Amino acid sequence: MRLFTAGIPLSTHGSSTEEGLLRVKELGLDGMELEFVRGIRMGEDKAKRVRKIAEENHLSLSVHAPYWINLNAKERDKLEASIERIYESARVGFLAGARDITFHPAYYLDDNPKDVHRKVKGILRELVDRLKGEKIEVVLRPETTGKPTQYGSLEEILELSAEIEGVMPCIDFAHLHARSGGKFNTVEEFRYVLEKVKEYLGERGIKNMHIHMSGIAYSSKGEKHHLNLEESDLRWREILEVLCDFGADGFIVSESPNIEGDAILMKDHWKKICGS
Repeated sequence: MRLFTAGIPLSTHGSSTEEGLLRVKELGLDGMELEFVRGIRMGEDKAKRVRKIAEENHLSLSVHAPYWINLNAKERDKLEASIERIYESARVGFLAGARDITFHPAYYLDDNPKDVHRKVKGILRELVDRLKGEKIEVVLRPETTGKPTQYGSLEEILELSAEIEGVMPCIDFAHLHARSGGKFNTVEEFRYVLEKVKEYLGERGIKNMHIHMSGIAYSSKGEKHHLNLEESDLRWREILEVLCDFGADGFIVSESPNIEGDAILMKDHWKKICGS
């Protein structure tokens, strides 16, 4: 299991992605999620430099696409802009050496969830075909979302992943916890999540996981904001222990406010319980 920071570590001497990657290496971590969340501001030349540094330092990369994505938008221009944000995240991310492109897929907007699922599925199937046609070799990772108003329950994301080649889940345990109003916080519930991954995707789902982890503040309406792990009620150690029990492999991205502190905390616990 490889531990990532969500963006440039706070302790980086400088503000560039390149400097952030070198700091990730110094910290003994394994990679970085490139944060395009407020816009894709990485040109092709910079992407190629980022790829070179990552490869030279044996670091892995992923991408988080912009927040402003809604594949259930009613207005055609907003829908097309959402699709282009995922596409551009994939195009630039691939140039930088990233293979996983995560994003929050949609809002229900009072529509029937099954209708929203069909719409999202159709759009992602077309987008996957477009990326393949352009030889942009990435995996689209729709994320489990943190509010009941958002499309992105565990089952919805797993169904998408089972139905479309080139789509796999991003499991955000903090979002599952917040979305459910405090559930998904016992060993039994963590095991349920992994069993569902196996049910929909088989062993390849367990061996190719992309996970977001942080503490989280929430209300009856779901996610409010992220917290550091030790300031939250999320039982993160038990999550790691269940992942180890299942023989899970892949990436865990620390999205806590103290991104590298919690990434190191998780990496140390993982090594203690799983050995590697």
